[in-house]
Amino acid sequence: MRAGAVAAATLAVDVPDAPSHLKLAGEDVITLDRPRIMGILNVTPDSFSDGGRWADPSAAVERGLKMVEQGADLIDVGGESTRPGAQRVPEDEQVRRVSGVVGALTRALDRAKRDVPISIDTTRAAVAEAALEQGARLVNDVSAGRDDASMIPMAARRGAPIVLMHMLGAPRTMQDDPQYADVLAEVMRFLAERAAGAIEAGVDPGRIMVDPGIGFGKTRAHNLALLAGLDRIAGLGFPVLLGASRKRFMGAICSDASGNPPRPDELVGATCATTALGVAAGVRMFRVHDVRANRQAADVAEQVARSR
Repeated sequence: MRAGAVAAATLAVDVPDAPSHLKLAGEDVITLDRPRIMGILNVTPDSFSDGGRWADPSAAVERGLKMVEQGADLIDVGGESTRPGAQRVPEDEQVRRVSGVVGALTRALDRAKRDVPISIDTTRAAVAEAALEQGARLVNDVSAGRDDASMIPMAARRGAPIVLMHMLGAPRTMQDDPQYADVLAEVMRFLAERAAGAIEAGVDPGRIMVDPGIGFGKTRAHNLALLAGLDRIAGLGFPVLLGASRKRFMGAICSDASGNPPRPDELVGATCATTALGVAAGVRMFRVHDVRANRQAADVAEQVARSR
């Protein structure tokens, strides 16, 4: 076992070393022999980068299919913004936003004979279960099961894979004044503990991914420290999902000559840099807005890594 897996074992986490695949809902798996790109499909009016653009179900389905053409291996559908300061969206409204889109996109992908899994981005078990009924095959929970106590038991009962992400606080307040003694150590411990709890609740270890939560209750320094420590997070033994796409902390780094930060949609190059760094560190999945550019960055970085 790698050092990180040994550390995880001290927290009673029984995980495989260097996972080769992730089990999806049902009998299917997605192999992790190469970096996988998860395309972001926000069907919300207020997401930080693309709010309102895909709120219409037909536009959302078209966007999902376009991302598949550009190289997306999964599509992540979300009905509640988790940007800093975001307000909560009731469960029934989330279900209304995502269920039809997930069902229609599932059918469209089937007609196109494209086996591309759909993920549901929510912290609420009822929303996740409604999406699973419509064809979703993975749950992406930014609260790591803390927001809704029934989320992890539901995932265990349904045999659904779940992404467990680190977040300090809640979206509405997470950026007020985040503090850590050692952000990398604390995030790793949190992820290991949440994974151990999920396994104890009956989730198959092969159906767990972890996400360090870039931008969720972190300063720029915290985010950079986590990016620098991705190899250690990957060493926990679970597949890692990295979601740094268009995040605000990169804007200050990439300011123009006049000191003006770029808009979120102008941070494609910065996002690709995090994707390449992640591939080199052993990250296997990347949640991004700009699929084509990040597909290229991941593929080139992977070939470089294989040439070592």
